Amino acid sequence: MYNIGIIGEGSWGTALLKILQHNGQFVHWLVRNKEIRDYIAHNYHNPEYSSDIEIILEQCKMYESVHDLIKACDLIFLVLPSAYTETLLNELTIDEVKDKYFFSATKGILPESSLTVTQYLQNTLKLSEQTIGFISGPSHAEEIARERLTYLTIMSKNNELALNVSALIANRYIITKVNSDVLGAEYATAIKNIMAIASGIAHGLGYGDNFIAVLVSNAIKEIERFLSELVPHSRNISDYVYLGDLLVTCYSQFSRNRTLGIMLGKGYSVKAAQLEMNMVAEGYFAVKSIVEIAKKHQIEMPICQAVYHILYERYSPSVEMRLLTDKLY
Repeated sequence: MYNIGIIGEGSWGTALLKILQHNGQFVHWLVRNKEIRDYIAHNYHNPEYSSDIEIILEQCKMYESVHDLIKACDLIFLVLPSAYTETLLNELTIDEVKDKYFFSATKGILPESSLTVTQYLQNTLKLSEQTIGFISGPSHAEEIARERLTYLTIMSKNNELALNVSALIANRYIITKVNSDVLGAEYATAIKNIMAIASGIAHGLGYGDNFIAVLVSNAIKEIERFLSELVPHSRNISDYVYLGDLLVTCYSQFSRNRTLGIMLGKGYSVKAAQLEMNMVAEGYFAVKSIVEIAKKHQIEMPICQAVYHILYERYSPSVEMRLLTDKLY
């Protein structure tokens, strides 16, 4: 038995809490905002995200201090947007995290260091690859809240640890399998968010399903090129942790990245779209790091490059998408 902690009070953190509580686990949960803690204590749900998830207070202890939570737990799930993860992790010391297990469910790249979460855990907090892992979908929190059948992949270089975490999470609506491609899946998860922005831009500009299907077909090739160069592994790119996650993020109504892209395609500025969404679209932060890495390793990634131009260099979405059409095959 593990003493389980969740760092992250957003939609996916709340969904993971639901899964673990459904499975009878007691969970230590970092909720730093006192108003939100008080609201949950009186109303049994998160007022900000996934408000239809009932929180079982008898199976939950909320914390304001990350240090107190770390002290109480031996298995910690990191479920924060990448933009905020590094700031929180910088608060931790090597001594307080040693002998702890960490699993990331963060779907992006840390913008300050251009590292994935597991790279940060190893490089900065000096954790062994045997004590860390990554969880990926396709897995929209909104569907987990409704107990719709969802497939998760639990990844670690430590197969026994992955199997143990898999057993904690699996239930009648969560199907799990294990995999050792931690870094490959982290990169794939970050890149698919960029691809979803591209898909949304195309939709917002009025491109149809025929074109978007070609765009997404090229997106998986782009992901495969990147992974083959950076993280050689005997992976099957059509596995749902890669292709499935890409598809759901590019096509789903719940996809924040696709929504951001649609707004850009319809004429919103980047800042106006972000303000109206009031939610984090991970692809915005990931594209800068991914394009940098691709350039360094001379990996051809025209879709990511186009999204970077639109988000950071203020290129016209319509012109950039038209130029991209000549680079797809």
